[in-house]
Amino acid sequence: MRSAKVSRNTLETKIAVELNLDGAGKVKLDTGLPFLEHMLDQIARHGLIDLDIDAKGDLHIDAHHTVEDIGITLGQALNQAIGDKKGLRRYGHAYVPLDEALSRVVLDISGRPGLVFNVDFVRSNIGEFEVDLIREFFQGFVNHALVTLHIDNLAGDNAHHQAETIFKAFGRALRIALEIDPRMAGVMPSTKGTL
Repeated sequence: MRSAKVSRNTLETKIAVELNLDGAGKVKLDTGLPFLEHMLDQIARHGLIDLDIDAKGDLHIDAHHTVEDIGITLGQALNQAIGDKKGLRRYGHAYVPLDEALSRVVLDISGRPGLVFNVDFVRSNIGEFEVDLIREFFQGFVNHALVTLHIDNLAGDNAHHQAETIFKAFGRALRIALEIDPRMAGVMPSTKGTL
């Protein structure tokens, strides 16, 4: 099974992530951030990843450290669970609509961290959640998962819908990239011979 358990303990946060890349989309989330949990659930459900995240952070200050550190720890867990990357499809992409909103996510399990984030949210908060933190989550993730990730929100008049299409598309793209390609069994998906 492609699974991992990773903990991150700092003076600002204590994060524990457990995931199974070949799961059924089951989640157990305790972060103190209901909107983020709603988004993490989208990743798990649409990516068919079992995900257990327990996070305690300095939410009395704000959500920044907690959101960023969840992204970091999730990225570390994903990188560990992937293993040697042989046989992976490697690339994934998805377009996901939700009513008036539409987002495209394209990723490469490349071994090189990179984030291109083209999203203009129509408002700065979704409830109590600051939308700026979505970029922070993905930046932390790509830096530690070692993936290249392009996120483009192509349409949307509702910030909740914009965010949800991003996370759903990310889950779908991740699912595709992490699939084992039977035609590439045991083969590194790179002409370099390494990722």
